[in-house]
Amino acid sequence: MKVRTRSSAIIATICLVASLALTAASADEPAAPRQVPKVALTKVTTAANPSAGAAGPGGTVWIAERAGTVRVLDGHGLGKPVLDITKETTTDGERGLLGIAFDKKFAHFYISYTNLEGTSTVDEFAVRHGRIRPDTRRTVLTQTQPYPNHNGGDIKFGPDGYLYIALGDGGSGGDPHGNGQNLDTLLGKLLRIDPAGGKPYAIPKDNPFVDDPNAKDEIWAYGLRNPWRFSFDAGTGDLLIGDVGQSAWEEIDWAPADSEGGENYGWSQMEGNHPFREGTEPANHVPPVHEYDRTGLGCSVTGGYVYRGKAIPGLKGQYVFSDYCDGTIRALRMENGKVTGASDLGVNGGEVISFVQGGKGELYVLDIGGSVFRIDPA
Repeated sequence: MKVRTRSSAIIATICLVASLALTAASADEPAAPRQVPKVALTKVTTAANPSAGAAGPGGTVWIAERAGTVRVLDGHGLGKPVLDITKETTTDGERGLLGIAFDKKFAHFYISYTNLEGTSTVDEFAVRHGRIRPDTRRTVLTQTQPYPNHNGGDIKFGPDGYLYIALGDGGSGGDPHGNGQNLDTLLGKLLRIDPAGGKPYAIPKDNPFVDDPNAKDEIWAYGLRNPWRFSFDAGTGDLLIGDVGQSAWEEIDWAPADSEGGENYGWSQMEGNHPFREGTEPANHVPPVHEYDRTGLGCSVTGGYVYRGKAIPGLKGQYVFSDYCDGTIRALRMENGKVTGASDLGVNGGEVISFVQGGKGELYVLDIGGSVFRIDPA
């Protein structure tokens, strides 16, 4: 905050009068608008339909290619595939290799993909000296999918060390099976599991529905249509989810770092802040912190990250996101879970399918057409 200083070398009574006058004047002055940070997109490499990414060991960035390969981006460029599951997945519909993640110690690497039958699958590999050990592969979790769209597929480790998995409502349109509000299915949910605590995994004891016989223990949050990309703020631990809308509203959901889980984001009774068709807003609905309609070019929100890098000081603490159809890189200023401003950063990443946060907090933008950009100061 900028503070105006006043001279103290004046008579006390004059100082008091002047102070009161200045205070009254400043109260009438409009707040100076915040300047939009000047950024540029630097193309760092080209990949084959990059779909997801993760910060890797030794300052590397690992890039997933939708057809089933994983490649490592380092100071020498993008290397040859270090993992290839192209014979085990398909790019039909919204399928393919959809998410990758490391645990905190880079001791295990996880992939999220749809197999040839369309089943959402999360597999684990041990990592040694920064390299995947293929012989250690094991399947952690599977979920059948009734349709080839709305698979979700993003995976992240939270600040608590647990693995979070995003699954869409199962597809088609309008949630025909009512999965979003049904706690007896993993579809339309954000899950939270402990892959190191059991085989194939353990359920954290403080998950919100572990004592509910009518709910799946893995569920952390529900009422999601297609939470394509989510992230945790590296500075605060807050959770942000970009949930793709049906036909009218795109939304970004938020939960504080101290959340105990159980948030209901409303789908399919709600689309953003609006009843979907003739839906009734659930009593426990957690509305989005931001939404935008489809009257412009946008059609599918791509959730990003809160910027915590050092290269662009003016962007620090802002949530950076985009839209697959529109490609404009945008940012939200937030305070205590409230959006206080929105900015168009003036750059376009093409068909933005995902963001990647590098080990030092800098952000990369993935264009499904092949370009991998880094967000740099202009």
